[in-house]
Amino acid sequence: MNQFFQAWQKRKEALQSKSLEQYADKSMESVSDVTLTTNVEENIQLIQAQFGKCDDLVVRRFQTKSKAQAAIVFIDGMVDRNVISDFIIRYMTTPDITYQDPATNELDLTDKLKQIVRNILSGCAVLIIDGCQNAYLNNTRGWDRRSVEEPQTESVVRGPRDGFCETLCVNAALIRFRLKDPNLRVRHMVVGERTQTDIYVMYIDGIAFPPMVEEVIARIENVHVDSVLESGYIEQMIQDRRWSPFPQIQNTERPDKVVANLLEGKVGILVDGTPFGLIAPAVFSQFYQSPEDYYERFYIATLIRFIRIISISIALMLPSLYIAFSAFHPEMIPSRLVIAMAAGRSTVPFPSLVEALIMELAIEILREASVRLPGPIGPTIGIVGALVVGEAAVTAGLVSPVMVIIVAVTTIGSFASPSYSAAIAIRMLRFPVMILAGMFGLYGIMLFVIVILIHLSSLKSFGVPYMSPLSPLNLNGMKDLFIRAPHHLFKTRPMMFHVQDKIRIREEDNPK
Repeated sequence: MNQFFQAWQKRKEALQSKSLEQYADKSMESVSDVTLTTNVEENIQLIQAQFGKCDDLVVRRFQTKSKAQAAIVFIDGMVDRNVISDFIIRYMTTPDITYQDPATNELDLTDKLKQIVRNILSGCAVLIIDGCQNAYLNNTRGWDRRSVEEPQTESVVRGPRDGFCETLCVNAALIRFRLKDPNLRVRHMVVGERTQTDIYVMYIDGIAFPPMVEEVIARIENVHVDSVLESGYIEQMIQDRRWSPFPQIQNTERPDKVVANLLEGKVGILVDGTPFGLIAPAVFSQFYQSPEDYYERFYIATLIRFIRIISISIALMLPSLYIAFSAFHPEMIPSRLVIAMAAGRSTVPFPSLVEALIMELAIEILREASVRLPGPIGPTIGIVGALVVGEAAVTAGLVSPVMVIIVAVTTIGSFASPSYSAAIAIRMLRFPVMILAGMFGLYGIMLFVIVILIHLSSLKSFGVPYMSPLSPLNLNGMKDLFIRAPHHLFKTRPMMFHVQDKIRIREEDNPK
């Protein structure tokens, strides 16, 4: 191993050119104050020293029509080569074309090495001309990107079909397309020491509460990590209670959902490289609400919302109620049902708690396996696997038929939640409440409910109580809690977000 290391060290020293050694000590941590010179070759070597032996760093030297030496530096695969050839090099070298500045659709000037390296890594082409200390930063981004498609995790029957993609500027444009308000503010930030991830913080000036906006920005600025690869990094680092199973910031793939929340005084966060935007602050009620609720008539939306609430309750409490009734309180079950349950459990060798845990664990394994399998195969394996496993378990006498029905209804109920992150929290909490039900019966379930309600009441999201508008009670917000009132009754915005412009519907004075 030592011989290998020595041979590698000698090869490295042999390949390292003297010109690069001149700038070897100027790493990214020490180039904040380094500026370019007026010599094009020295500037090229200065830039190359920051990237080291990097084969995808392209340096194209050419001579301008004024006989000045020039070079253009970019990362291969991150730029549009046609733009560089046709709109930069061609205009710089063709004698019969007049120009003032080499320009694309965006152009900046700088002599700071750190800014130049940052723009090269972001897909810009840097033009350096001999005798000029400033470099031209041309926006030539042109890497392959996914087009705007329908959201995969938040599909609706009625509503827009476009969703966010992985490109930050496209996602911001999707919001601008729907919100043509000059008061929409966009704050650009860069997080991640090595990834240098671009982030947009969006809010509506005149509606959003300024201290809340500044708090969001301050928390993002205090995120000091080497990489931010997805919006989940930001979500976990800026939320109030990091150990809580309940999400305190909402994520979404839908631009219309972000716009609707911006109009309520909230803040939107878009992260480059991910189709999931963030909405802050978040309250518990919005995790079982869907954008479709506001596109349908109010009584249809209210009915669907009640179905979701019942489904979430079933997903959390049904297995534990079965365990409590069968093990501790059989007298509370009708006699005919008790006889049917006893007949089904006559061959089961496990207590109801172990039986429920086995089935729930098997369902979770099947659900996770169906997600990881290829698209056409995954749902089929999940359904067929559940049927086969359930039927085989009943035939073998390991579980009762009633338990198979309960687990199936519980699993289906967990899919009714519009928010995946909120459904995950319900799935996690199902297991401790089952254990408490197996130990203490209904008393254990009530103890769990009390503890969860206390925890939810203590949560806050950027200063907003998590259980608003239920606790503290806000009658104005109750119109969009369990029911969805008609649109003409939403005359004011929710007061719990401390909005500046409270009026949503302005009624004109009509002369009688």
